[in-house]
Amino acid sequence: MKHHIAYHIAPKDLAGHLFAVRLTVAQPDPAGQMLALPAWIPGSYMIREFARNIVQISATCGGKPVALEKISKDCWQAAACKGALQVEYEVYAWDLSVRAAHLDQSHGFFNGTSVFLRVLGQEDLAHVVEIAKPEQSECKNWRVATSLPEQKAKRYGFGSYIAADYDELIDHPVEMGDFAIASFKAHGVPHDVVVTGNVPNLDLERLCGDLKKICEAQIAFFEPKTRRAPMSRYVFMTMAVGDGYGGLEHRASTALICKREDLPYKGEAKDSLREGYRTFLGLCSHEYFHTWNVKRIKPAVFVPYDLQVENYTPLLWLFEGFTSYYDDLFLVRCGIISEADYFGMQAKVINGVLRGTGRLKQSVADSSFDAWGKYYRQDENSPNAIVSYYTKGSLVAWALDLTIRSKTGGERSLDDFMRILWQRYGQDFYENKASQRGVFDEEAQEIAEEVAGCKLKQFFSRYVHGTEDLPFDKLLPEFGLSYSNQPPAAASLDVATGREGNDCKLAKVYEGGAAHKAGLSGNDLLIALDGIRVTPSNLDALLARYRVGDKVKLHAFRRDELLEFSATLSASGAAGVKLELAKAGKKAALPRPTEGV
Repeated sequence: MKHHIAYHIAPKDLAGHLFAVRLTVAQPDPAGQMLALPAWIPGSYMIREFARNIVQISATCGGKPVALEKISKDCWQAAACKGALQVEYEVYAWDLSVRAAHLDQSHGFFNGTSVFLRVLGQEDLAHVVEIAKPEQSECKNWRVATSLPEQKAKRYGFGSYIAADYDELIDHPVEMGDFAIASFKAHGVPHDVVVTGNVPNLDLERLCGDLKKICEAQIAFFEPKTRRAPMSRYVFMTMAVGDGYGGLEHRASTALICKREDLPYKGEAKDSLREGYRTFLGLCSHEYFHTWNVKRIKPAVFVPYDLQVENYTPLLWLFEGFTSYYDDLFLVRCGIISEADYFGMQAKVINGVLRGTGRLKQSVADSSFDAWGKYYRQDENSPNAIVSYYTKGSLVAWALDLTIRSKTGGERSLDDFMRILWQRYGQDFYENKASQRGVFDEEAQEIAEEVAGCKLKQFFSRYVHGTEDLPFDKLLPEFGLSYSNQPPAAASLDVATGREGNDCKLAKVYEGGAAHKAGLSGNDLLIALDGIRVTPSNLDALLARYRVGDKVKLHAFRRDELLEFSATLSASGAAGVKLELAKAGKKAALPRPTEGV
């Protein structure tokens, strides 16, 4: 094989959570090779400083030590040497999430951004990885799950894997352990479902059946004529834990984490869908949609990624928000959930967005740009200061879909908008590097106007770059859906609570609510209401004894000080939006698939 970058990675210390990595650079820079570890991982927009987990590092050339100078928080420079440069280092892996690396006696998992140093100036070379089988006895049944192409390794086996370049190397996470596995084909493409963790009586057959419907629907959505998937194989990698939720998209796989109770079990009634399982299928649908929208159709600033610093874009409302719109929409289009269930879920999204006053202060475009410093670093005041480009972004998608359908008499829709993005920006993204380009900010509006056949300046200025609430009360009746808003009348402190030990912690105090006006703050520990102890589980029951306008005495700890407050209970600021199908709508309420473009 011609000149390439080579890695060897092995689980070294299970109890100490250490991966041992050896990097070989056959032809290092004559002036001294520069190496860097990414500071963030694509899809999770926060500087995470992965280099902090390198606990020791050294370099040799021809068996002799080579000086290795750390020149910044995540960058090293090796002294000039003649011959192959070898760099050996250990990575601490104790982040049980989809973003980094984790290793213990039960399994090993890593993203390339956490473990593979980048050889600056040689990123376009082929990268070969030898994944070594652990020697520890508790790992005797371990296998490997990854979408990385095998070089000499057998499928699910330890051995060598290959990537065309560094960008591809870090876009295929690796799971190793004694996992459950099942497979299905979606329009001829093999899909693997890998589940790590103890899940009693797991029904993989049902899971594969439901995922097959979702995957085939999404493939056909983007390629209605050819049914051609953009990958030759796909892997759903799931860590099942006691409590957890999340996913991260990759070009041919996704890393997921969920509660084990959210997965289907054998013997469960199949004519009903538990909320937890529905949520998990929605997560899978979301991450799979990203195979097109953000992995291949990208914001211009992501082509290419700069992995050492923030990559600011005001377009995450399109890439995350629109994906959030389509994830549950595909569940109903596939027949997994009913239309009534779908509209009930949409009402919850609307109510969630209307709950915080941050939506009146920050646009979804600004929320996207500020993701690095605000959305991914939320605190107790976040509902009062920011809006989610996921949830409001999904409502922007729905409102734009309804607007396009209305303007075109149902001939065009957001489906056509997404397919144009795919055809112009994503269809051959990885196959033809010379043609790689991303979406610029203004192009999203231009394409929407092209599909709608009219100017949409007001829509984008009000709801994307502005802070106005989406006009569903005006948009939905045309499509046979009634929209009503009845704020709750029950007495409320207007807070969100959490648990700290056995105490009731005020996780969020909503601006303008009873607690805020009384002087309470986020992170206060609410101890008593009118002399009765408050616990994490009894606050609602205590408040149910009062009416709106009643005054109550509250005691709370702020740090180590006991404080007393007087609050006048108000009606909760939470919205009570309801969506109901009218008996005779002019058009179909459900956003049906279109193939207009």
